[in-house]
Amino acid sequence: MNAGPGTATQQQRQSLLPPPSSLHLAIAARVLHNGGVIACPTEAVWGLSCDPFNSAAVERLLWLKQRPVSKGLILLAASEAQIEFLLHDLPAAQRARLRDSWPGPETFLLPQRGRVPPWVSGEHASVAARVTDHPGMAALCAAFGGPVISTSANPGGLPPARTGLRVRCYFGAQVDYLFPGKLGGLERPSVIRDLRSGEIIRA
Repeated sequence: MNAGPGTATQQQRQSLLPPPSSLHLAIAARVLHNGGVIACPTEAVWGLSCDPFNSAAVERLLWLKQRPVSKGLILLAASEAQIEFLLHDLPAAQRARLRDSWPGPETFLLPQRGRVPPWVSGEHASVAARVTDHPGMAALCAAFGGPVISTSANPGGLPPARTGLRVRCYFGAQVDYLFPGKLGGLERPSVIRDLRSGEIIRA
């Protein structure tokens, strides 16, 4: 498998994205640390993000999306090191599979063994996570100092937002900050795959 995850076209698309400014990163990281909910352009659609370990922030994000906590949420990271607490005891073959796919748009269901709060994993024994290759989101996670929640920016039943304007139409001032940037050019949100079985949960 490729040592460099993702297709060449995908990597070229991401490399063309302008990096976020240090000012925007500082503002977004501060909002996250203060328990806010921000909207961000990701690989395919705009997403909502917050601190995964802040129960009030996640509760508010779920309320905005009208999403039940039982469904669980995705953790987005800048590097494997940011989610090493979920990876350190995986079998070598599973670690190799992740390294062949990350950074990239593929999300994996990982055994969580009580290492994430129930408001992140929902009713599941696994948690969805990915190491992103979207430059803006990777820089945001690095500035924040850890993984963030990433879920599509739309109330339940409505299409995911593909512009910042649509985010504002959906949520108005209830989102604390719109992190400037561009989408990564993918047509659909990330594939979700079970790491142990290889089964595709969302194509």
